[in-house]
Amino acid sequence: MNRDNLSDDEIREIFSLKKIAVVGMSQHPEKDAHMVPKYMSMHGYDVIPVNPNSDEILGKKSYNVVSEVPGEIDVVNVFRPSEDVLPVIQEAIKKKPKVIWLQEGIHNEQAEELAKKAGIKVVFNRCMFAEHRRLF
Repeated sequence: MNRDNLSDDEIREIFSLKKIAVVGMSQHPEKDAHMVPKYMSMHGYDVIPVNPNSDEILGKKSYNVVSEVPGEIDVVNVFRPSEDVLPVIQEAIKKKPKVIWLQEGIHNEQAEELAKKAGIKVVFNRCMFAEHRRLF
């Protein structure tokens, strides 16, 4: 699977955004969908869990869908299988985030095009944790 063609400078710019809604965030500490948001939270990011199967993760209220998250969202970070991404992106677009970040191993061309048409930058097939560690 290819990944987006964003430059390191563009990725660094994304990391200047601080409010991240994490779709598919897990309450299980051994899962990447828990470890990555926890790492980001420990590095000064406002991480908001979006998982209909959890009421609270990392001491924060978990929302059923992105559109329920109060206030503006800078980045929607997605931990869902590629085939499940389209409805997540359709929902996320309602919040007008600046960036949609699809974690490593995740890409959906239809969802990517939809987001780009809405003026949203799309990162795909990259791990937010790995990129943050690599660039900072």
